[in-house]
Amino acid sequence: MWNRAFEGFPLRPRLIFMGTPDFAVPTLRAVLDHDGHVTAVVTQPDKPRGRGKRVTPSAVKRLALERTIPVFQPEDVSSDSFCDQIREMNPDLIIVVAFGRILKKRLLDIPGWGAINIHASLLPKLRGAAPIQRAIMNDERVTGLTVMRMDEGMDTGPIFFQEEVPVMKDETAGHLQDRLAVFAGDLMVRFLRSTAQGPVPERPQNSAEATYALKIERKAGLVKWFEPAERVSALIRALDPRPGAYTIWEGREIKLFSSTVMDKIPGRSIPGRVRGLAEGCLVVETGRGSVGIREVQAPGKKRLPAALYLRGVVIPEGSILGSA
Repeated sequence: MWNRAFEGFPLRPRLIFMGTPDFAVPTLRAVLDHDGHVTAVVTQPDKPRGRGKRVTPSAVKRLALERTIPVFQPEDVSSDSFCDQIREMNPDLIIVVAFGRILKKRLLDIPGWGAINIHASLLPKLRGAAPIQRAIMNDERVTGLTVMRMDEGMDTGPIFFQEEVPVMKDETAGHLQDRLAVFAGDLMVRFLRSTAQGPVPERPQNSAEATYALKIERKAGLVKWFEPAERVSALIRALDPRPGAYTIWEGREIKLFSSTVMDKIPGRSIPGRVRGLAEGCLVVETGRGSVGIREVQAPGKKRLPAALYLRGVVIPEGSILGSA
């Protein structure tokens, strides 16, 4: 059943934007270019990043400072003191994109029209922290974006807009994330334009159809070569660029990126056995078929095309990856 919402919404609402990583930047930029009246940006505190662990502001903070928008970085986004600050700004709406923390009801209830979020899946499918990685890992052919009203649940609020996005052949999570980020900005502007024209319909989610995209733990990146080629390739692409799938070679971990299924034919394969180099890929047998790995990274080194990596590190044909 559809309900009507945002009746009487102001033509130029006072907005607060909450987001942190690169994924959120296109939406903030799109809202600003749409002449959205963003009174403040809330993002997570600066953190050490990269190999040098240099304290660096978030991507959202950098854009906000470029546009001279006030930035808030609370340690506790639901604290009484921070909620009082937000209340003083009297926002009409909070827009949340990949903020990275749970928001409590005391904050969500402050704006006159609540808080909305863009989630990178077709809810109720893939609720949770890692919808993009899980879509690739599940070898989905279609994913998408959902604009939803936030409540205290994990991606459980009613839906305003959804947009399907096809997953491309051999697409990595990083590439899909970049595409979805651009679409997210367009979708948010479409939503804001709709609110200016009148009440926006919303519908509740069917929780019976919900699936979950749990956070990716590092140990999940160990390649299980006994699985079929499709699953092995999907895992490698799902963890590209971060945290990276890995295997063991000569007692050391090596990371694997940008994979493809070379063949799916059952045969006399030995899981983890290296066939050699073909079509620019390191070809490795699996439990059924073989995968081609386009890029490899040694510990402490940069990721390299497989052909270039193999110039410096010899992995003879017949070697078994994954063995200690």
